Amino acid sequence: MKETGHPQERINTGVAHSARVYDYILGGKNHYEADVAAGDAMVQVWPALPVHMRANRAFMHRVSRHLARERGIRQFLDIGTGLPTPPNLHEVVQEVEPRARVVYVDNDPIVLNYAQALLDSTPQGMTAYVQADMRDPDAILESARFREVLSLDEPIALTIIGILHFIHPGDDDHGLVERLLAPLPPGSYLAATIGTADFAPEEVGRVAERYAAEGMPMVLRTHAEAASFFDGLELEEPGVVQVHKWRPDPDDEKIRDVDIAMYGAVARKPF
Repeated sequence: MKETGHPQERINTGVAHSARVYDYILGGKNHYEADVAAGDAMVQVWPALPVHMRANRAFMHRVSRHLARERGIRQFLDIGTGLPTPPNLHEVVQEVEPRARVVYVDNDPIVLNYAQALLDSTPQGMTAYVQADMRDPDAILESARFREVLSLDEPIALTIIGILHFIHPGDDDHGLVERLLAPLPPGSYLAATIGTADFAPEEVGRVAERYAAEGMPMVLRTHAEAASFFDGLELEEPGVVQVHKWRPDPDDEKIRDVDIAMYGAVARKPF
């Protein structure tokens, strides 16, 4: 079953956007000259950036598969979806459970242009796309698509991958996560990645400067600050670690710690 998105908004192709820069560096095709220029500048100051971004994506694949296969989660709310890059989250979880349901959320109008790739659900499951900003949880939780596709009577996995470093403390970063988790029933999960400069402070700091110069200021957090997003939740092993260290697959790319600037973790909302 499929749900359509909101009417298209005007896309500013002359200004780089984080979702499109991410797409470009991952080798996608859905970006513009401004995104290419920004991405090239970032890779120049930190050549490991593509490795870092691939590891972040691989974390999402492992986590979603784990939650579907090992924890029996059949509903997913994905915040900051970005441009479709196969395999997308619904493809991963519906391979495990064809009845799985996924609601994707992003604030970039260009994602809506390509949302059909996110809506290619199995017949047994369902996917939907909501164009909204994480800074407005009510726009997500009160949307018709959220209410139609996901049931608050069953656990939901809230996935916030590669977005929290664009959410500043002044935006009430912890409060936003808590508001998104609040209506989800006990037994639901939070899976998130959090940007850090703990392992390559100079290089990652220069990347952050480039993002800020493109109008995308970042906040990079320490391990303790990253872990605080999971306060009150039950962390899965191995806890809050660099994303490439979270239950890696045997055939995963071999990665140096210094090339990863993202913590990741999965935690359950207690009963």
